[in-house]
Amino acid sequence: MRQFSAALQTVLDSDVIEYAFLIKLSFNSNYYLTSNSYDVVYDGNTYTANSGLYNVDSPKLSTVVDRESYTIVVADLADQMLAEFKFNVIGKPVEVHLALKDANGDLLTATTDVINVYKGTVDKPSISNDFDEKLATLQGSSPMSDLDLVKSFITSKDGMDQKSATDTSFDEVYDSSEITIKWGKV
Repeated sequence: MRQFSAALQTVLDSDVIEYAFLIKLSFNSNYYLTSNSYDVVYDGNTYTANSGLYNVDSPKLSTVVDRESYTIVVADLADQMLAEFKFNVIGKPVEVHLALKDANGDLLTATTDVINVYKGTVDKPSISNDFDEKLATLQGSSPMSDLDLVKSFITSKDGMDQKSATDTSFDEVYDSSEITIKWGKV
């Protein structure tokens, strides 16, 4: 069972829960974004409220192994994300945290009070521009995204030579070879 700090448990037990997303994008430059109305300092970094954060997927719990992805949308008015996408952000880390507000409306920003929502890597970055707004969409890969991965392996001498020139395990594998194997007691 997951344990929460006393301050966080008090907020979770209340009737109304207010929150803000804290998003760290570790690209060629680090970006710290928040959905809060003012800048937030968390874990030594300032998460910017004027970051253009447009939409964040809600946290999802799953009881089965699936390939559910996580999507973050950022308004890219200054072409920062476009420049990052050109330098390839696929495989770069993304972290999403959730900071809850206490009864006074202050965010709980101690590392023990912030909930980790998503930690993964960018899988599909895209930019959409419909002349009214330009949006950068970051689709984070699921931790189970490699379940569909298919890697072929050629079982021939030449195929093994591509992996290791000193490995001779496939030297006798070739077309039309015939081997007689005796089974049982000889």
